[in-house]
Amino acid sequence: MSDKGKLRVRRSLEDLQAAYDKGDKKPLENLWRAWKGIKELPADDPNSFFMIGGYHGEPFRGAGWGNSAWWGGYCNHGNVLFPTWHRVYMLRLEDALRSVHGCGDVTMAYWDECSDASTSGGLPKALTDEFVTLDGQSIPNPIRSFVFTKQITDNINGDDPNYSKPLGYETVRYPLSGLVGTPADQAATKAHNAKYPDYAANVGILNGNIVNWLTSSITVDGQVIPTNEKAAYQACLDAPNYTAFSNTTSAAQWNEDNPNGVVTPVESPHNAIHLACGGYDVATGANAGDDSPVEGANGDMGENDTAGLDPLFYFHHCFIDRMFWLWQQKNGHTDHLDIIEGYPGTNSVDNQGPTPGVAGGTWLGMDSLLAPFKKADGKTYTSRDCVNIEKQLGVTYGPGSLEPGARLDALSVKPPPAKILAVSAINRGAIRGSFLINAYVNHDGKRLRIGTEAVLSRWTVAGCANCQTHLEVKAHFALPQALAEGAPPNYEIELRTHDGPMSHTHVAALGTVSGTKQLFRLQVRDVYAPAQAAE
Repeated sequence: MSDKGKLRVRRSLEDLQAAYDKGDKKPLENLWRAWKGIKELPADDPNSFFMIGGYHGEPFRGAGWGNSAWWGGYCNHGNVLFPTWHRVYMLRLEDALRSVHGCGDVTMAYWDECSDASTSGGLPKALTDEFVTLDGQSIPNPIRSFVFTKQITDNINGDDPNYSKPLGYETVRYPLSGLVGTPADQAATKAHNAKYPDYAANVGILNGNIVNWLTSSITVDGQVIPTNEKAAYQACLDAPNYTAFSNTTSAAQWNEDNPNGVVTPVESPHNAIHLACGGYDVATGANAGDDSPVEGANGDMGENDTAGLDPLFYFHHCFIDRMFWLWQQKNGHTDHLDIIEGYPGTNSVDNQGPTPGVAGGTWLGMDSLLAPFKKADGKTYTSRDCVNIEKQLGVTYGPGSLEPGARLDALSVKPPPAKILAVSAINRGAIRGSFLINAYVNHDGKRLRIGTEAVLSRWTVAGCANCQTHLEVKAHFALPQALAEGAPPNYEIELRTHDGPMSHTHVAALGTVSGTKQLFRLQVRDVYAPAQAAE
């Protein structure tokens, strides 16, 4: 499958849209046609979008159904299988699209999240237009949302089934809410969504939020310091090994073990864009935090349970898989991936708990099964089967941002750190749903946000027995020299949750954490310098 002429080429959605606007309509129309086809299949059809979308989270199946020994969904997060599991997931979705009559040569497209168009305008209009024209008729845009063809029942959360959703429910994105599992949820969601009745205006709010996430920065003494996800994507390409690149759990440990900088895993900006599209805004500018967030927003992309049922998920994850391939090419790992044995992020109970059929305490490696995805011979995929996406899967990616030699602007290159803010002991078990860890510095009387770690979680982990023993979340923030000089500043860590903000202030001169309740630990440390250590 190494013949470039025979590879499936996943183009950027912007590229397809531009070709469409110039008269070459077939590629984008066939993509719409294929998506329309799989969404209309009966829910129990193996190629239906309901079936494939439900592999990620709800509706929980197999051993994960109502059993607290598993987290419920098949997806892998916070462990070394995150890139490879999602790689074969994208292939399974693409194969389903190609099964639709007349769509045998369709390939998925990726939303190029770091392109100039995305950083200035947000989502491509192909993902947000309410209606499109196909075969001479105006139809609901097949990749804008999904209307459930079957109800899903939340069997995990007992008397508070937040993620039950009825037949006919339609997925939503920021600034709307999609919580409808209980009468109280329904009432709150109805009241919240009534504030946002204009679809076009909502798209503008969504796109503005995405742009903020992708381009935010602060200015200190004339120096522009990026605090955005484009810079995070750029930084992840420099991760020193696959284990640290692949997931947040391993990267957090790597940053503790190697205090000479901050490694960014690809899962970190991935999480942030999920929340940008699903449920959270991001503080920007001086005195950050004075912004008015959309309280009550809870779009489907913002929670693991339902993210896979929004078509946007797949265009986002095609970009994540492309970032994986770019990292492999840049770092010489197109034909092999090395996993650090026994490292945090290599066990089935790390972060989320084991997936259906995988026992707790199982060590994960290149031969771990990527269930439920099967090869042509009927055997389940492993990471070893999908290392080289071109040679083994026959897929590659068309041109886009962040490729070798691509232009880099000031907002995509992080300055080297002088200090590191290390946050630990955050208990996600006490937090409902996904949340943000915001880091602030008080500089010259201004409250500046220096970074955000987005935590993509489930509405509750109370039903996951193994999750209960792996609740700690960690984050590391680089403090540039411009903010480390002068009088000791105040550092503030804020947890922004669906129930509002929780924060503590750390005074560098005293080395103490204020407040009556210990929400987390905060350590401010100098960047390790080998020359100093030798003296």
